[in-house]
Amino acid sequence: MGKVITIANQKGGVGKTTTAINLAASLAALEHRVLIIDADPQCNATSGVGITEDMVEYSLYDCLINEAEPRLALLQTELENLYILPSSIDLVGAELELAAKLQREYYLKNVVEAVRDDFEFIFIDCLPSLGLITINALTAADSVLIPIQCEIFALEGLQKLRNTIQLVRSTVNPGLEVEGIVLSMYDQRLRLAKVVVEEVRDHAPERVYETIVHRNARIGEAPSAHKPVILYDAGSKGAFNFLNLAREFLEWNKDVVAQG
Repeated sequence: MGKVITIANQKGGVGKTTTAINLAASLAALEHRVLIIDADPQCNATSGVGITEDMVEYSLYDCLINEAEPRLALLQTELENLYILPSSIDLVGAELELAAKLQREYYLKNVVEAVRDDFEFIFIDCLPSLGLITINALTAADSVLIPIQCEIFALEGLQKLRNTIQLVRSTVNPGLEVEGIVLSMYDQRLRLAKVVVEEVRDHAPERVYETIVHRNARIGEAPSAHKPVILYDAGSKGAFNFLNLAREFLEWNKDVVAQG
């Protein structure tokens, strides 16, 4: 049975989708079978792994609202072990359509359970807001991975997310854990970035990854080429960062790897 990790932060622009794409791709390159579920109607994770609109027959919206079979929606990417359940602009309307339904927090969990045994790791990429789709993603997850941009305002978003996680635990998913915090967009030239890293490492009760994802031009360019950075420029510092992050992630998830 695969492990389900929701990548979330209620603050936008902290690298959620970048982390989802590149951590998943790095794990796939290390020969682990991985799925990304794109739960954001902007479809950035979908396009970021090379899937265009004309390639999508069924999207997450179809699985949630039209009861499409989730396995029919899965698409293999350029990497052999990396699959995506794509998003579409239709997902914008899913919040309203789910609102009137019974057990509305569990619709994404039902989708995940249908494909869970087919993968070692399933990552859900979320919107930067606390809507019904995000609540669905947290309800479906075993753990939450939190990317934090190395800027001072990012710490404010962390406390809001902690409150949300506690709310989800107390209502719909008591087993939800924090997978860890990933420090991203680090610029070693900035003193403030170093202060944020020290602050998080010293005071966050959550597990913090040793690997820090630096600001890197290749990471920024890769989405325009519709590729993870490991395929766009395997020799770049960005690719190196995410491969190290993947190895650290696997070290923390030895039990899942052993079962897989």
